This record gives sequence, structure tokens and C-alpha cells, in this order.
Amino acid sequence: MTLQIPAHLLPSDGRFGSGPSKLRSQQLARLTASDSPLGTSHRQQPVKQVVASIREKIGDLFAIPDGYEVLLGTGGASLFWDAITFCLVESRAQAAVFGEFSGKVVKAITRAPWIDGVDIKRSAPGGVALCESAEGIDTYLYAHNETSTGAISPVSRFGGVGALTLVDATSAAGGVDVDVSQTDVYYFSPQKNFGADGGLWLAIASPAALARIQKLTSERWVPDILNLQLAVENSRKDQTLNTPAIATLLLIDEQLTWMLDQGGLSAMAQRTERSSSAVYNWATSRNDATPFVTQPQYRSPVVVTVDFDESVNTAKVSKILRSHGVVDIDPYRSLGRNQLRIGTFPNVELADVEALLACLDWIIDHKK
Repeated sequence: MTLQIPAHLLPSDGRFGSGPSKLRSQQLARLTASDSPLGTSHRQQPVKQVVASIREKIGDLFAIPDGYEVLLGTGGASLFWDAITFCLVESRAQAAVFGEFSGKVVKAITRAPWIDGVDIKRSAPGGVALCESAEGIDTYLYAHNETSTGAISPVSRFGGVGALTLVDATSAAGGVDVDVSQTDVYYFSPQKNFGADGGLWLAIASPAALARIQKLTSERWVPDILNLQLAVENSRKDQTLNTPAIATLLLIDEQLTWMLDQGGLSAMAQRTERSSSAVYNWATSRNDATPFVTQPQYRSPVVVTVDFDESVNTAKVSKILRSHGVVDIDPYRSLGRNQLRIGTFPNVELADVEALLACLDWIIDHKK
């Protein structure tokens, strides 16, 4: 018989997934508003206005430097990893790998016959690998936040003149403070901090990155869907090369309005820090739990991972919570750990995080 958690302990909203993440009701309302452009061409002004609004608000949220541009296209981060291979890596790259997602771009690059090689810096899951400036490297790649493990990396530029620094910010962008001037491409998908659906990528690109894109796409054959120069040209027209999910554009735009109204990126970072700190403090206070990321400076404020000893069956705990509408706190599938992974993106309320922790206490202590 499934345990019945007392109703007064349950969070008001039980969505704690690490992506897709919780949407706010105001975002959903935007889809059905009387002026919604759903069902119209993405080449027409109503949709182009939404894209223009997104590009402007992304620029404001991240305080992008002069000369940087906001780009977008269809396909999500998985497509962008292949686009990097064609359009941004010239001949030799270095990549920091410390989890499932930070390794995916490496898989794409190493398959390309025109790339001389990839220098890989590795760390076991739960740690952080860092790039190191080296001779002969034209592109440095790493993740700002490793979604699979809940580890966050500092953001800084590597290499000398002519080298590019590319940062996969899918689960960090919008929930963590960052100085994008330390990057040449800061790219992300919208289904984490922006509370939208997948299938779209966004990127903040430096003048050096834009020049590299133009150079390589003029020298190499590139499939149109992966051609970032076409993405640049279409973004400047406030459109995408291929038809986007207009609903996703509306969700992003509404979220950006809310983020800016709340105080911008620093306010979002404060929200995620409060929620994640509550979970880390809870984990360290229990004898049967511990934060998976052992070094505090590398603990993510947006994806929190907690290990448990053998006295706690996290799969059963998750199943009980799911039966009560509290969902998506399972560990990343390939880690194989007795662990919970909790998304603490800006849309997640601190009160709901605290309620989740109360439920965890009740289940674990009840079963003991």
C-alpha cells in the first residue's frame, strides 16, 4: 500500500524537473491571449515582433557587450553541437567534460574528418573539469552547468588572440549570474530557466565568433540546417531559417518579461540560490544524505543532486511522491546512483522547495 503523505505537507506545485521545467500560468495564458499569433506564418510581422522582442530582452537580461548578437534557430542544443563542428571549430579544439551533456559536443567534433583533434580535460561525475590555455587550440568548449550531475563551472575565457570560448549554458542561462564578455558563444535551450519547450536554440555571439562563422561557412560545405551564417542572417531579420514552434517563442518572451520585471539576472540568481541552498542545507543536516557535488563552490544553484545511503531507497521515495503529484526528482538515468535530482529554476517557488523537503523527511523517517 502506498504511503499517503499528509495533504498539508504537499507543495502547491509539484514540478521539480531538470528540464523540461515548470511553466508559470502567465506563460500559458500568453498562448491563448486575443493577440496571440499562433496559427500564423513565422515570416509575418506578428511573429517577427515576438522574435525581435526575445532578442532585445536577451540582450538586456545578459547585458551583452557592444558587437555581440543574439541568434536563434530550430533544433535545440543537440543540433547546435553539430553546427559548432561545421561552423566554429577551425582545426583543433579543447573540451572540458564532467558529465553526460558536456561530453556530447565532443562526440560531434571527434567524428568530423576536417578536425585535427580534441584535447579533452575530464573529471568524474560530481566534479568539474576546467579548460587550460594551450598552443594550437582555436576553440575551447565547456558547460556552464552540467545538468546530469548538478555541478557548475566558473565561466572564463581561454586561449590567446584568435581563440574562441564556447559555453553550453542550457541549464544555467537565466538562473545564474554570468559575464558573457568572457565567452564568444554562450548558447542554450529554453526548456530550463526559461520555462519553455525544447526544439529551439539561442546563442549570444561575439564579433570574433561571428567572423569565424562567416569564414568557415564560406570555405566548407555546410548543410543549411547547421549553417550558422544562415542563422545569423535570419536572426538579423527577426526570424528563423526553418519554421519554429511559435508557442515556444511566446513562452520565452513572456518569461523574459517576467525576469526583467523581477529585477533581471541578479534577481533570478538570488531566487535559485535561495532554493538550492535550502536543499543543500537539508541534505547536510541529515545523517543519511549528502550533496553529490562534494566541493561547495561547484554545487549548482539550479540542479541539485543529493546522494543517500543504503537505508533510503530513492526509487521508492520518488514513486511515492509521483503518486501525490510531485514529479521528476529522479537521478540522471546513466549515473546509476541512489540519488535525487531537484530542479530549482526561477519558476520554482522557495515555499514549494521547502514543502518538498518536508515531504522527503516524512517519507524517509516514516519508512524507517
